[in-house]
Amino acid sequence: MNAPHAPLLFPIQHGEIMVSGTSLSQLADRLGTPFFAYDASLIRSRIAELRAALPSHVQLHYAIKANPYPPLLQLMAGLVDGGDIASSGELATALHAGFKSQTISFAGPGKRDQELEAALHAGITVNIESAGELERLHILGQRLGIRPRIALRINPDFELKSAGMRMGGGAKPFGIDSEQAPSILNKIKQMELEFQGLHIFSGSQSLNTEAIMQAHSAALLLTHDLLSASGLSCPHINIGGGLGIPYFPGEQRLDPAPIGTHLQQLLEEHSAWLGETKLILELGRYLVGEAGMYVTRIVERKISRGETFLICDGGMHHHLALSGNLGQVIRKNYPVYLAHQADTPATETVNIHGPLCTPLDILGQKTTLPRTKVGDLIVVTQSGAYGPSASPVNFLGHPPAVEVLL
Repeated sequence: MNAPHAPLLFPIQHGEIMVSGTSLSQLADRLGTPFFAYDASLIRSRIAELRAALPSHVQLHYAIKANPYPPLLQLMAGLVDGGDIASSGELATALHAGFKSQTISFAGPGKRDQELEAALHAGITVNIESAGELERLHILGQRLGIRPRIALRINPDFELKSAGMRMGGGAKPFGIDSEQAPSILNKIKQMELEFQGLHIFSGSQSLNTEAIMQAHSAALLLTHDLLSASGLSCPHINIGGGLGIPYFPGEQRLDPAPIGTHLQQLLEEHSAWLGETKLILELGRYLVGEAGMYVTRIVERKISRGETFLICDGGMHHHLALSGNLGQVIRKNYPVYLAHQADTPATETVNIHGPLCTPLDILGQKTTLPRTKVGDLIVVTQSGAYGPSASPVNFLGHPPAVEVLL
């Protein structure tokens, strides 16, 4: 095993990694390979752990882009307070899964008129990303006789430090610059709109507790300034997510307890103007990422100029992030295991590749594993988020990976 990685969350019985009481070899026999398996009990426990840490005044929303697999969405609809979408396709999927329209918000910098129309008919909240989008939505609402529900997405003048992906600060395609927001808020007061609040998303995938808390503090200070100047009140303030999961050697899981304690302190500090306004944490991978694994079978072993290569039947067309081609500057290995944990201490250093005709199709570089053979199952954990839906699944015409929720 790769000891420097965070501990394996899935149990091992009789030498095999298990998911909800089923061994991976049994799943492979039933489903074929490659496949993604998601553990519903791990998702439930992660959400329960977070709920216990958060103040009751903080709502939990699921960012559907993290994993829109329909059975998983149906599970999430019963566990969280709302969902956040980024397209009309995700809107249809969310509604079909059981998310209530009044709990859904729609973000994204390039909403087409057809998507805005769908949002109006569904009665969801649209996170406004520009003055032009606000104007288009207002005109559509008047034409259809529907009063739009809106929140203003703010591009703050700060970013989430130590974030894997920074969504705020500087020039960004997302949201309305905070210095432009006062004039937009004044315009909103003159329009026939249902103002729902503000959305401030400064970054994601941070394992730095202090940085997350600083971003939450800055978000509430900015919100107070904007709402005080405009005279608007609002039902909710979406302070984004930011909470990450450990992928690479040396990274550790976040403890949500200090984050929850800090949010409680912020609620008390700002209680005079917040009133009944709810805070929303919008999270994706933090809720589902560690509950998923990707399983692929070794098809070939080969030696090339002294290095061992394992060629598998799955690759970057199913799991682009695993290859390092979804945001990594310097590629690092995800946690990789063998499904069957051998008793022998013998190990080998291998390079793991998929079947695609590109050198980018990498599952692991210079990875230490127990001795392997053709037919063994390779297991990649931390794979519950940004899998098939974030990958070039049609590249080269290989079959898709099966997904299953257990």
